[in-house]
Amino acid sequence: MRKDVLSAADLTPSDVDAIYSLADGLRNAPVSDALRGLAVALLFEKPSTRTRVSFEVGVSQLGGIPVYLDYTTTQLSRGETVEDTARTLERYVGAIVARVNRHGTLTSMAAAAGIPVINALSDIEHPCQALSDYYTIREKIGRLKGVVLAFIGDSTNVFNSLALLGAILGVEVRIASPREYGPSRWILDKAKELGGDVLVYDDPSEAVKGADVVYTDVLVSMGQESEREARLRAFLPRYRVTPELMSKTGKRSIFMHCLPAHRGEEVSDSVMDSEQSVVFEQAGNRLHVQKALLVRLAEEGYLQPRRP
Repeated sequence: MRKDVLSAADLTPSDVDAIYSLADGLRNAPVSDALRGLAVALLFEKPSTRTRVSFEVGVSQLGGIPVYLDYTTTQLSRGETVEDTARTLERYVGAIVARVNRHGTLTSMAAAAGIPVINALSDIEHPCQALSDYYTIREKIGRLKGVVLAFIGDSTNVFNSLALLGAILGVEVRIASPREYGPSRWILDKAKELGGDVLVYDDPSEAVKGADVVYTDVLVSMGQESEREARLRAFLPRYRVTPELMSKTGKRSIFMHCLPAHRGEEVSDSVMDSEQSVVFEQAGNRLHVQKALLVRLAEEGYLQPRRP
């Protein structure tokens, strides 16, 4: 297991197996002293509901101390460098969980800090989300290898992590989106390097044929508000997940969304609230899997603050 988890590609199949095994146990026995005496910094530059609450509750249940830091109220907002902040925090806490605008912020922080840095969302990836999502798929379908996941919509940071982790775990990942919003060449090449192959479609109906999982995300992500009208024109109504689109899988597929959802845009209410929807199970599993990730890092000896 690597010290830092900045990308889904930082994980190996054995890492994922170990994390999922720990998560299974933590669901049954949520309270422990695995992080007793350790603080974990939660440095957030972007708004959050699920990520913040799941990490705060998770660290607390493990006997640790979550320290929430709003980016705007730290010295980072007044010009302190990311590196200097990281070198300071490593003397107080055992790990840094960071939710940032630019992925480069994470890489700079990880290079400077001797403690783990965990990506809680950047403009490029959201590995904690993907790790939890595949745990949910494993729970609902009973396996991961050979599962077909069809992602409908914009190639977001969530999609990027799903594609990379899917390649590692033997999941066939597909995406249907307008050409100008499709996946980057970097993601396609990296997935292939990891042993997978992302299949790109223009037609959502073709993408979902035989899919075990239909997944979507918001069409206008944080920071893209100025593009809202252009994006909605490009995606709607063709790339909306509806009961009709779900029926084209040809099987009893599950529906997933990382939330928050913009109901009526990327997905209809009738799909969000259907029996096929597992979106709230997804959200719940963020707690168990992220706790397991922290415990795994602690077991590997990484989760220790540097002594002054």
